[in-house]
Amino acid sequence: MQESANIANKVALVVGAGDAIGSAIARKFAAEGLVIYVVRRNGEKLAPLIAELTAAGCQAYGASVDARDEQQVAKLFADIEQNIGPLEVMVFNVGANVPMKILETTSRKFTKIWEMACFAGFLSGREAAKYMLPRKRGTIIFTGATASVRGAAGFAAFASAKHGLRAVAQSMARELGPQNIHIAHVVIDAAVDTAWIRENHAAHVEKAGPDGIVNPDDLADNYVNIYKQPRNSWTFELDVRPFVERW
Repeated sequence: MQESANIANKVALVVGAGDAIGSAIARKFAAEGLVIYVVRRNGEKLAPLIAELTAAGCQAYGASVDARDEQQVAKLFADIEQNIGPLEVMVFNVGANVPMKILETTSRKFTKIWEMACFAGFLSGREAAKYMLPRKRGTIIFTGATASVRGAAGFAAFASAKHGLRAVAQSMARELGPQNIHIAHVVIDAAVDTAWIRENHAAHVEKAGPDGIVNPDDLADNYVNIYKQPRNSWTFELDVRPFVERW
């Protein structure tokens, strides 16, 4: 945290609050006492998470938002500031990990992946900064992946978008850091323990063994730790992987 402050009524927004990483991040920030606002394209899927957080005594809200749509994103941030509370943390966690060979990558697919993984991050980061800058405090965290730093075969579209998001984060950090806005980028260089991974990559999960894939709850602790860092020792980029993961 840049400076000690009362966080009552301050909001942690998770854009791309899926069932694994995004939900885990929301729970961790709820435990810190922040108001939680979670969004995803299919907002009805957030009902169980909202109910869980509310039952635990947390103030929690959710909505359907297409993070690629500039008007929807602008409205989301304006609604939070006007009706919920001041934005303290924004986590951009939209995924677009779609493997496809280069000859199968149409311009439409390439553009869609870029819009999801890069353009939507720019929109969310810009709108968060719009409200944080006048207060000169706030934390913006972008979720990255192996593809943020290394392009693999069959992932040209995804890697280009994730590289782009990392570049957006770097530029924002250099511009906004001196104005007391903490920008961070988390590279998740491994499989994350989700239902999809267990169903579609069971052999990898078994081979990895205990603690061989990333636990979403343990991963989410890193996001809270970034938020809590004193501004004399901020982290920009955090590289996360299990102890058995190849570099």
